Amino acid sequence: MAWSRLLAWWRLCLGLLSVLVCLAPCVNLQPAENINYNLVHSWADKLGTELFHLGDFITRRKEVQESFKDAKVVSRNGASIVDSMAKEIEMMMDLKVSAVRRIMDTAENTALSHQNDMADKMFSYYSAKEMLEPGDPVPPIPTPAPDMDKDIGEPLIYVQPKVVVLEPRPEFHNTPVNFSVSSVHVPVNVFDRAPDVIKAIQWSENLDQIFRDNYKNDPTLSWQFFGSSTGFMRQFPASKWRKDVPVDLYDCRLRSWYMEAATSPKDIVILMDGSGSMLGQRLDIAKHVVNTILDTLGTNDFVNIFTFDKEVSPVVGCFEETLIQANLGNIRELKEGIESFKPKSIANYTAALTKAFELLEDTKLSSRGAQCNQAIMIIGDGAPENNREVFELHNWRDPPYKPVRVFTYLIGKEVANWDDIRWMACENQGYYVHLSDTAEVREMVLNYIPVMARPLVLGRHDHPVIWSQVYADIEDTKLSDYLWDINQCEYQKADVLEYWQVHDRMLEPNEMHRRKYRRMKETWNQPVDSNVYQFMTTVSMPIYDRRENATRIANILGVAGTDVPINEIKKLLSPFTLGVNGYAFIVTNNGYVLFHPDFRPIFQGYILKPSYNSVDMIEVELLDDDRPARDFNPVLMTIRDSIINQSTGSKWMLVKNHFDEMKRVARIKRQYYWTAIKKTPFTLVISYPEQYGVSHMDIRADQEIHRISIKGTNLRSVFSGKRWKIHPDWLYCKHSNRTFKTPEIELLYFLERMSEPGWRWPGSRSAMPPEHAAAMFSNNSSTGRYPSINEKESYYCDRQLMQALVFDARVTEGFSNTTSFNSKDDKGTSASSPIAVLMGLLPRNEFKQRFGVTVAFLATHSGLTRWHEFHSNAAEESGVGETFSQNNTRAIDEIWYKRAVDQHFVREESFVYSVPFDAGESNSEILVTASHAVFHNEGGKTAPAAVVGFQFQHSALYKLFHNITGNACAVDDKDCYILDNNGYVVISTRVHETGRFFGEVNGAIMKRLLEENVYKQVTVYDYQAVCFESKNDNNASSMLLSPIFHLLGVGKWLLHTALWYIVQLLQWAPGVSSHYADMYGDSNDTEPPPPEPHPEHHARNGNGHGKKDEDHWLRYLTLHRTRLKPCDMKRELYTLFKEKDNVVYNMTAHACERPFVVLPIPYSNLILLVIDQLCPRDGTVVLTVNPQPIDYHFSVNDSLACYKQAREFNRMRPHSCISRHANESGIKLCGKACSIYVNLGLLLLCHILSRWL
Repeated sequence: MAWSRLLAWWRLCLGLLSVLVCLAPCVNLQPAENINYNLVHSWADKLGTELFHLGDFITRRKEVQESFKDAKVVSRNGASIVDSMAKEIEMMMDLKVSAVRRIMDTAENTALSHQNDMADKMFSYYSAKEMLEPGDPVPPIPTPAPDMDKDIGEPLIYVQPKVVVLEPRPEFHNTPVNFSVSSVHVPVNVFDRAPDVIKAIQWSENLDQIFRDNYKNDPTLSWQFFGSSTGFMRQFPASKWRKDVPVDLYDCRLRSWYMEAATSPKDIVILMDGSGSMLGQRLDIAKHVVNTILDTLGTNDFVNIFTFDKEVSPVVGCFEETLIQANLGNIRELKEGIESFKPKSIANYTAALTKAFELLEDTKLSSRGAQCNQAIMIIGDGAPENNREVFELHNWRDPPYKPVRVFTYLIGKEVANWDDIRWMACENQGYYVHLSDTAEVREMVLNYIPVMARPLVLGRHDHPVIWSQVYADIEDTKLSDYLWDINQCEYQKADVLEYWQVHDRMLEPNEMHRRKYRRMKETWNQPVDSNVYQFMTTVSMPIYDRRENATRIANILGVAGTDVPINEIKKLLSPFTLGVNGYAFIVTNNGYVLFHPDFRPIFQGYILKPSYNSVDMIEVELLDDDRPARDFNPVLMTIRDSIINQSTGSKWMLVKNHFDEMKRVARIKRQYYWTAIKKTPFTLVISYPEQYGVSHMDIRADQEIHRISIKGTNLRSVFSGKRWKIHPDWLYCKHSNRTFKTPEIELLYFLERMSEPGWRWPGSRSAMPPEHAAAMFSNNSSTGRYPSINEKESYYCDRQLMQALVFDARVTEGFSNTTSFNSKDDKGTSASSPIAVLMGLLPRNEFKQRFGVTVAFLATHSGLTRWHEFHSNAAEESGVGETFSQNNTRAIDEIWYKRAVDQHFVREESFVYSVPFDAGESNSEILVTASHAVFHNEGGKTAPAAVVGFQFQHSALYKLFHNITGNACAVDDKDCYILDNNGYVVISTRVHETGRFFGEVNGAIMKRLLEENVYKQVTVYDYQAVCFESKNDNNASSMLLSPIFHLLGVGKWLLHTALWYIVQLLQWAPGVSSHYADMYGDSNDTEPPPPEPHPEHHARNGNGHGKKDEDHWLRYLTLHRTRLKPCDMKRELYTLFKEKDNVVYNMTAHACERPFVVLPIPYSNLILLVIDQLCPRDGTVVLTVNPQPIDYHFSVNDSLACYKQAREFNRMRPHSCISRHANESGIKLCGKACSIYVNLGLLLLCHILSRWL
């Protein structure tokens, strides 16, 4: 009985259990328990192993590593390297100074010998804007004879343009040039037939011979020029003037190289009359005067602007008690301040002058500012008195010397009291100008330059050598604002046309956000290297009038100069000697970088940033110290002071290096060395990683080129075929008088030369200046001549780099041969690997189909890149290797090379995998790039020798991942991701997420990964960012000042009006609409169909508000116009923790408390992340790597310029300062009232258009 009862209970229990089992799928178990840790671990291991063996087989990395066994590893001597580089640059710069000095001497002697020549108004010259090329149509001679010019009272002069043959030359960036003559550029505000102008054009034509001689002595010379004080510029070689803007605004006298050579550094206080009479046109002229004065200042000058009525006020409130450096950012701030100024009441000249003198005195006593010339610029419509007592108190203490010059600008046509304001200038060694129209402003303002130059001219023999700050070769600094305005017009046009296609769907929040984000991404595009502009520095010298009677007026004839492209300086730095992730940069006396790998002067691919050339070195060298923005480390500040003081030193620092479009970051320890470039204001700094930069590879003596040539080795044979490239920016060997189509052709030419008897390695890559060479070598040469680079077969080489390149080519010669298939003894495979054996046995087409490999590549430390393609069959597929070789020729400078070397110290046996950012949004095939660093070890030292890698199709990687995981990641309850070491999606079940930052895909999980120390957040500050502030278009004065804005304003109005009528026409004419859609619609039909009209749209139509409804879209699509503004931003970037045994990788999923498993994928930089989708997801958490503005909590009237001014850095003043001369007191010329006839009707029309638009 007991047994029966027990059996019944047992059957009941089994029944209940079976019921529970049957009902189990319906029971809500803990969802995260569906993630099997061991299973995920096996996925990661299998995927990592298969990928590694694939890379091992494809790249033959062991074979490559073995090929470098004969090389040696030596220590890198940073102090010796920086000293050697500095001497190379010094020699090159001496060469440029020598050329400019010869131009200066020739110009002064030529002007002196032609002083009695008569001006020939019919003189014909090569006008850069008018000269013709053979075949160009000759403009007809005006008929009938030109009428009398009523303004100047004499016939208009017509001289037929001259014809010149121009040929594109690569050394001038393919600009068509002529090396026989020079061309002349005359600004629009200068009349080229005026006696003083045409006479200077006549005698300066004799400079062509010295231009040609200079170029013969140094074929590396760039543009040579003579900028005349009359306004024209003579440039060699001759070329046509290209226009960056619709109106030619270029005037050489406003360029930094001219201004800084013509005058020593200066402190200037500008006083602007704020009385009620300064209204209308007077105010417009006054603002134009201020803006022109500001345009003449450079980074070695200091300035401030005060307006005065009853009170004296700075135009920028935070600049009240100081003079600020005249860099682009501060000048922009002052211009914006003066733009909003409005006159008020009676002007107090006494208070304004007292304020100006006190500020200048305080600046000098506190050793701030320029500490050289000082001047006060007064702009007003008349002074009630001459304020003699103020000048006696402040400026006449040590007669006859007057430390502060006074320049006065009398504004207005009908002014009764002009004698007092003229007296102020004449009694204080200044200059007086009477201005009655905006057309004469520029020419009249520039009269202060010769006055400031008087001490230089009177000294005669001292010609300061001036090196300019880096600048772009554009015509006018306003180009950035112009291009940004044009860009906004294009946005407006695109919005209207898109609205016609999709209608109200475009106004949906998601669509508006998408459009805004897309445009913001365009502004974040900040390439370091760009072909849009050529960046350069210029060396220049003043040219004095040596005539005997010239001492009474101390006339400056102009400035001679030559450009030195930044890229030419970089070529002398020999990046090869610094190794991977090593770099060099130059710092000026102001602490600004002349160039730097993080110098990003443009945004959106083609627009210059507002303050692009005033980037301080501490703004690009970011210490890894977790300090807030602009709280710079004292150690870094001490290093900066040592650098600008041109000391020699070294230091190591922990830094944050961002790269790859500022979306990745590495935290490394770097060594820094610096030394001065003598006779210049520049200091050279080099830096390389301490972990792998302290040693480098070198060749043994028996591997040198001449030894292997003696053995009978054909040097050209190791560079056979077409599957190789050398670094396009490195200087291997350069011929001085010949150009080659490609660097590879030039290299082969020199390899042939090296095999010939009599080959000699040049002693230096830069030639010595001819006068130096003659002095040093005249006693050592039978001809008395030094074989400089003007010899017929002249050349220069980097011997160490060439030796390394030939060695690398020899040991890697077999890499470009296609990997063998169906071979059992391939040295590149691992015999113990079944997957490797399978790869070797697969037919070629099956191999390509299964693994999707397109190309394998190798790049060495000497800049050599080799590759071979993988094709589906024996016939080569066009475009595979060509695409790789076009985009990946920079060897150690490629991102995949740098990342592979860094990854070596995370795990030696591993590959770095990456996909393009936002690759999933592209319709093209996605390629995965894998790279692995090959290191060579010897005697306990290790150095990177090369990087091998391959590219394969993303679809093949996805298929491999799917085969390993089965359908486990394809169901709705799991999400599987493969992320790289910076948090970007490499694999996702949703392909469109490929390449996106994971924090934007699933911010909540990314936040958990941060909290669990899978990733670490690294804040990177961008001190070169650009922001956009609202722009007031109703200011008439700003538009009146520049013809650009008139053209732009009219164009905008016409465009807006035309688009309005087009939209209306298309809405009311279905036939036209359909025809337009057929012609310009999306041929791929990728746009989704328009949704139903918005309910509000029907409501407005139904209530009879048709007109209002037709216009509602304008409120949303009309752009809020902005202007560029320098600002600071930050990016939160991410990197994997480098701990190999991170405990987080041993943690299993636990319900919804931890709804994921994360594991490293071995032999790679990847992690595998599996997420349980059944757990609730917080969609409000979004982490982004996009830049975010930094909030400094400014007050209402403060700005970034104010913030930076309050934290001003030290600077080193230029060595040259010539501010006084004993004979200057004898010069009485101080200006007079002048009149100029203008077209008043045109001016009135411009004024009306400015107010209307």
